[in-house]
Amino acid sequence: MADAFSHMDEDGNARMVDVSEKGNTKRTAIVHCLVRLAPKTLSLLLENALPKGDVLTTAKIAGIQAAKRTADLIPMCHPLPISYVDIRFNVREAEAVIELECEVRTDYKTGVEMEALIGAQVAAATIYDMCKAVQKDVVIDDCRLMFKSGGKSGTFRAE
Repeated sequence: MADAFSHMDEDGNARMVDVSEKGNTKRTAIVHCLVRLAPKTLSLLLENALPKGDVLTTAKIAGIQAAKRTADLIPMCHPLPISYVDIRFNVREAEAVIELECEVRTDYKTGVEMEALIGAQVAAATIYDMCKAVQKDVVIDDCRLMFKSGGKSGTFRAE
C-alpha cells in the first residue's frame, strides 16, 4: 500500500520523489490570498504612514524571496530553476481588504504550486508584520491555488 504514495518508499519511510526521468515542461502556478485590515490601518498603509514603512513593496520583495527559497522550507520540495515570480496587489478600499496574488513560472520537471503558496503566504505575513504595530487582529485568509498549468496533470482552474 505504501508504494501508492509518491513520498513514501515500500517500507513507509518518507522520501523525495525522483524526477530525474521526467522531461521539462513550462509550468505556472497562481495563488490568491486575502489580508483583511481595519479601515484605519488600510488608510495608514495607503498613505505610507505606518511605522515600518512601505508595506506593499516590502511584502512584494518578501514574497518573491520566499518563493525562491521554498525548497529550504518544505522538506520534500525540489529546488527549482524559477524563471519568474511576481506578487500583485489589488487594494479593495471599501472592504479594507488587500487581495494578493503570487504567480510563479518555471520550465522544469515539477510544478511550482508550493512556491506560489509560500510566496503568497509570506507576502501576506509580511503585511501583517508591517501593520501589527497599529493592529494586532489582521486576518489572513482564502489562500488557495487558483491556476496551474504544465506537467502530466495539465491545467487546473479554481472555480
